[in-house]
Amino acid sequence: RTSDSSHLWSQTYERPMTDVFKVQDEIAAAVVEQLKIKLLGAAPRAKTTDPRAYALFLQAREMHRQYNSSAFEQSIDLYRQVLAIDPTYAAAWVGLAAVYSDQVDIYLIPADEGSRLAREAAQRALALDPRHAPAHARLGWIATYYDRDLAEGTRQIEHALALEPANPDILAIAAGHARRLGRLDQAIVIGEYLTVRDPLNLQGRYELATAHYYAGRLDEAIAIYRDDLRLFPDGIGEHEMIGEALLKKGDAKGALAEIEQEPDEGIRLVGLAMAYHALGRQAESEAALGSLIKKYEKTMAWSIALVFAFRDDADRAFEWLGKAAKLRDPTVGSTAAYPLLSNLHSDARWLPFLRKHGMAPEQLAAIKFDVKLPN
Repeated sequence: RTSDSSHLWSQTYERPMTDVFKVQDEIAAAVVEQLKIKLLGAAPRAKTTDPRAYALFLQAREMHRQYNSSAFEQSIDLYRQVLAIDPTYAAAWVGLAAVYSDQVDIYLIPADEGSRLAREAAQRALALDPRHAPAHARLGWIATYYDRDLAEGTRQIEHALALEPANPDILAIAAGHARRLGRLDQAIVIGEYLTVRDPLNLQGRYELATAHYYAGRLDEAIAIYRDDLRLFPDGIGEHEMIGEALLKKGDAKGALAEIEQEPDEGIRLVGLAMAYHALGRQAESEAALGSLIKKYEKTMAWSIALVFAFRDDADRAFEWLGKAAKLRDPTVGSTAAYPLLSNLHSDARWLPFLRKHGMAPEQLAAIKFDVKLPN
């Protein structure tokens, strides 16, 4: 009891691993009974599977949270082992879909391939359990990031939240969706709620930091990105994002030092091309950009456009934005509010591009997305 620190109830549970789901249900029922919690419905019951599959599922989920290329591959292998034991385990199908989505998000696999695999896995989960909230949220992510159908993404994510309003993975997707709609205050509120309740949820922390970055709260964004790297030192993308924020602050030297630590080659080349340009080292900027185009033009077209925009080459920037849209690069949906694209805002091609892809201010404003966070 928080008012006087008195002890209300405790119980020790010791069972063999084969009883893991039974003991979860026992604990849930005991908490409801002993603490007199009032629920809107019955106490939740654990989704059961073979205990061997569940142990592998926990490993797969933890590997995914490490958020780097090697960990993603290991996570996929573990999820496949889970599904070989129990192909009816919907949570494993959604976990697999989430890994594929993140591989697309950081350019490890082509958008077409990864989004197809993610969609198929999420649909398998819903075929097994039509009310499986994380599967609806994942389909919302695909609709928003790959299909660029913000209305459908909103519908799926809101449905997922109605089913499981406190699920941290769903809330992380909701924060990213709010950010893409330009609702940065809402994205920050969701991110703060999530990180307080699930401090090791890297996706939630990343969304909070990125919403701060979009909103121009650069010091707040940098602090969270740095904390993320302390928790997950091999995480992809965060050194480069710190570098971008430092470029916005006018600290090109600090940005270069940060970007040089980025473990992913493609993302590192993006940051290097911009940092070298800001430092007046044009030959090195050209070399980094040339390598980026040569190696990653099919998967990182939007990022190439970002470099050209930062270097005040609007013609090439719009050329590559068009290529990114044709390649269904998932980052195209971030175009409207992305901080380092501000050089393009006064160009006559800016609003027509946004309007063509459903991201003009009036199009975003017409989409209602109101997340009511649980107390």
